[in-house]
Amino acid sequence: MSNLTRVVIAVIALMLSKLAFADHNNLAYVTLDEATKQIIEGTYNKVLGAVTERINGKEVYIIKVLSPDGHVQYYKIDAETGQLIS
Repeated sequence: MSNLTRVVIAVIALMLSKLAFADHNNLAYVTLDEATKQIIEGTYNKVLGAVTERINGKEVYIIKVLSPDGHVQYYKIDAETGQLIS
């Protein structure tokens, strides 16, 4: 068995073990990076910060952006669905 084959098998085993022992409530279906890109895509907004918080039992990404006209805005993204909350 080649070294590459061993590495591939080890990576797959690691991924499967993480899935087997993962707490479903802590799995985010959308990453914070993906949510941030969703907010700034097609705009000239500048991201000032992004954090993950738990609101009403749900994981939510809060993204702070500076709009082209100088206003600070906050966007909330549902971490599970990727949908804009507000």
